Amino acid sequence: MTAPPHKAHPAGPGRALPDTQQGMRRRNLARVMHTVSAEGPLSRAAVASRIGLTRAAVSTLVDELIRSGLLEELGPERPGRVGRPGSALAVSAGGPAGIGAEVGVDHLAVCAVDLRGRIRSRAVHHGSNRGRSPEPVLDELAGLVRRVVTESTAEGLWPAGLAVAVPGLVARDARTVVRAPNLDWQDTDLAPLLPLDVPLTVGNEANFGALAELWLGEGAPRDFLHVSAEIGIGAAVVVDGKLLRGTRGFAGELGHVPVRPDGPACACGGRGCLEQYAGEEAVLRAAGLEPGTDRVGVLAERAADGDEGVRRALREAGTALGIALTGAVNLLDPESVVLGGALAGLAPWLLPSLRDELARRTAGPACPVSVSELGSEGPLLGAAHSVVRAVLDDPAAVAERA
Repeated sequence: MTAPPHKAHPAGPGRALPDTQQGMRRRNLARVMHTVSAEGPLSRAAVASRIGLTRAAVSTLVDELIRSGLLEELGPERPGRVGRPGSALAVSAGGPAGIGAEVGVDHLAVCAVDLRGRIRSRAVHHGSNRGRSPEPVLDELAGLVRRVVTESTAEGLWPAGLAVAVPGLVARDARTVVRAPNLDWQDTDLAPLLPLDVPLTVGNEANFGALAELWLGEGAPRDFLHVSAEIGIGAAVVVDGKLLRGTRGFAGELGHVPVRPDGPACACGGRGCLEQYAGEEAVLRAAGLEPGTDRVGVLAERAADGDEGVRRALREAGTALGIALTGAVNLLDPESVVLGGALAGLAPWLLPSLRDELARRTAGPACPVSVSELGSEGPLLGAAHSVVRAVLDDPAAVAERA
């Protein structure tokens, strides 16, 4: 790994490049990368047609991207086209890769994703992280990252960046966990605790889950509220294809919206928070079950088998979710609500009461509620793909570090 340590991505998704001749060149390189990534394989002529530049200008940009290892030529286009066949271009199967990592309450996970969106390496460690200090947890995570980087390097990849999803509030510096109640972490700068020679970004797991839904989900809308759960419950708001982060970057803390103000105490310091009624452990308590390693699997299996205690607990959790979501839906008027994370696996028993509550309480027409096909994979995939998107957004900066 040769990239400079602990720097933010040179141009993350949506970040503007300078309005200069150099900035225009970098923007055009990004336009070529995004076009080939989204629609390739394409010829130079096809790329030029799509982005409105001359074929000569596109050829110059393409040659630079090929030299940098970001694009590759696959050979002549398939027959049947009018005119001389061009060489088909695709994003490189080697070169830069996005390394995504996730710190969960009871697991750690890391994966490497290439520019074509394929997972090339993956490592998972199961074990409780609750109450552990950040140092040993992040030391274990760094070991998983090194393993994944070593495996992906053997396949011709190199790490363009590392993005870490955490279940808590993350400062706008994209490296400091301000508060993660279910880990009992506070004001923790992850950069010195992850001594890896690669650019680092830290983000909230619900935000990364929402980005994964936006980028990878089938028919994902441009405006939606994404809700995910593990021990805690998080949400992310996507408006016109962009995350609504809030002034301090803390937008989306749905799990700590009070559902019943006189309810049980919560780890955040409040009472009656949604997490106390719809988090995994809360549902297990309501169903009279002991927490185990596969909480969602146990709940889904019992519910499918007709266990009325579990079904009742899930109905009550759906009602609590509906109450909390009503305020967000009335305030933001999203196109839809998307359930992800652990909630996706429990959707058949959560959705009826959730939808009933939303329909009863929403001021306008009932907001559609759908289930993410990414499920619990969303945060990890969103983290890895955020690095890939940063490469597409500013390939020149990545080429300079290669």
